[in-house]
Order: sequence, then structure tokens, then C-alpha cells
Amino acid sequence: MKDLVEYVVKSLVESPDEVSIAEFDDENETVLELTVAGSDMGRVIGKSGRVINAIRTLAQVAAAKQGTRVSVELVETGNR
Repeated sequence: MKDLVEYVVKSLVESPDEVSIAEFDDENETVLELTVAGSDMGRVIGKSGRVINAIRTLAQVAAAKQGTRVSVELVETGNR
């Protein structure tokens, strides 16, 4: 899942080198914390959150095929 999300996000942003994903295993799901450059935050969120929700849906479908659960969280950095 991490590779899929990373590929999609890097394709969307202007600064793909600043994309980072941290993966944490919770009790019953995997949490992916996505960090992008402040200037790319709007691209990843999209209008009304449509882009980030589409990314979450892709990750959830891929996880369901593997019999697991995943959630994608967009982490806001202090730099703007």
C-alpha cells in the first residue's frame, strides 16, 4: 500500500522529493502518514477533499484485496 500511495502522490505534486510516508501498524489496521511540501498541500487535498479521498479509497481497495485494513492521514507540517 505504501508504494501505491507514494507513486500516486508523487505523480500529483510539484516537489516529489519532499513526499514522505511513515507506516505504522495499529492493532487492526495500518496507518500511513503522508507528508508533502506546504505548497503541494492543496494539490493533494483537492477541491472539497476529493483527491485525498480518492487516494484513501485506492489504498483501502488494495488493502482489502490483501485482507488487511489501511488508513491514510495527511500530516500538516509547520512550514508553509
